Amino acid sequence: MNVLLIMPEFFDYPRMIQKALNDLGYDVDYYNDRPSTNNLVKAIIKVNRNYMNFFIKRYFKRIMESIKQKKYDVVLLISGQSLSFSVDMIKKLKECQSSARYILYQWDAVKNFPCIKEYFIFFDKCYSFDRFDVEQDKRLLFLPLFYTDVYEKIGNTPKSEYTYDCSYVGTAHPKKYQQINLVSNALHDLMPRQFIYQYMPSRLKFIYHKFKDKEFKNAKYKYFQNKKLTTEQIIEIFSESGCILDAPQSGQTGLTIRTIECLGAKRKLITTNSDIKNYDFYNEQNILIFNGEIDPESSFFKNGYKDIDENVYKKYSLQNWLKTMLDS
Repeated sequence: MNVLLIMPEFFDYPRMIQKALNDLGYDVDYYNDRPSTNNLVKAIIKVNRNYMNFFIKRYFKRIMESIKQKKYDVVLLISGQSLSFSVDMIKKLKECQSSARYILYQWDAVKNFPCIKEYFIFFDKCYSFDRFDVEQDKRLLFLPLFYTDVYEKIGNTPKSEYTYDCSYVGTAHPKKYQQINLVSNALHDLMPRQFIYQYMPSRLKFIYHKFKDKEFKNAKYKYFQNKKLTTEQIIEIFSESGCILDAPQSGQTGLTIRTIECLGAKRKLITTNSDIKNYDFYNEQNILIFNGEIDPESSFFKNGYKDIDENVYKKYSLQNWLKTMLDS
């Protein structure tokens, strides 16, 4: 079976998803959901994609020329705030590949990308990682994110000592930046060996946040990193960390992919997302919800990682994530 995969160029996730689909027996053609991965282009599309219309139309035309001679069984669109294709473009895609099943997976909150609702009508199934979005819109089916076999391998490799007590690697979105700093400072005595990597794409982006967002009022550019770590580097840091720090960005209640990767790697997690209590893998020995204070007497700090039920663990694998959508 042939799959047309359209999604953001985000770390190595497109390649990982392609490989997993290949392993499941699918042939895959992948296209980025925007005409360029340039930071400026990404920023403009988020603010108002109309400014990039000429480039988007030209890029979409190239895609249509490439796929018109091929027949796809499934069109899988993994959508977020970067989606540049218009409703009319999706309609033309459906006219071109009229016999395919259309599946949408939304991995950003609808609140942060409300126009995605206009696209639902073109898809046979629409999934979201956000439990609250699913509760508010019955057209959405709930499906949390996944971990890849790389993180499963970390989880299945016993380790008695770590380089870092805790770590965080992520883009410095305003709310996330502020919360990670609060967690990191609160853990200073209990977890002094920290690796905190707040990624800022450019000085221009920093200046934008500095003037727009109160969370950046006292921030200094020198505290940020403007070089994106490779997937290999992130995996190495994950492997060398006893605990992972996490915080959702503003407007998001769904669990981040880092949260699920932490599950896959069998690492402890400290998060500001209290909704994690509603998931079947939640265990207070493994997961600490930060609400502004740290209790050093918590079982989280006194005990090691506790393995969860194997069926629950496997449920969040990339292979199962894909099977859930493709086999339904």
